[in-house]
Amino acid sequence: MRGVLRFAYLLAVVVWVGAIVCFSFVVAPTLFRTFSAAQAGAVVGAVLVPYYRLGRGAGMLALLGALLLGRGAVAPARWRAAACAHALGLAATVWAGSVVYPETQRVRAALETEGRAPTSSAEFDRLHRRAVGLNGVALVTGVLGLGLAAAALRE
Repeated sequence: MRGVLRFAYLLAVVVWVGAIVCFSFVVAPTLFRTFSAAQAGAVVGAVLVPYYRLGRGAGMLALLGALLLGRGAVAPARWRAAACAHALGLAATVWAGSVVYPETQRVRAALETEGRAPTSSAEFDRLHRRAVGLNGVALVTGVLGLGLAAAALRE
């Protein structure tokens, strides 16, 4: 049973970190190189809903897996540290998806009503930087949690 739990934990972390890497370093840059800013922004806006949903689900499974694997483990402190890293990454993902993303969409819609591009808005830029920062926190903490788990699994 513990082997299944390890597999599920590792799968959750890999899906979560992989989605962040793929979206951040492949999908978004390619869209903005290929399409106009308005078209790319519309596609990214549509992708972010399932992206954050996937991040929340995988993040919750990673956190739960780290907590469960730490019970009775040889190195429970490493699992607790991994769980803390995943909790921070999950909080960043939830905040980005539940607070920052809806606010960004509100600002985008208001700007489009005025006939302005989102890139012309300091408020939109601030929100975008916040979302990118939170995404970075989720990425770094996901990798950190995975590294701690790898060390714990060796013991």
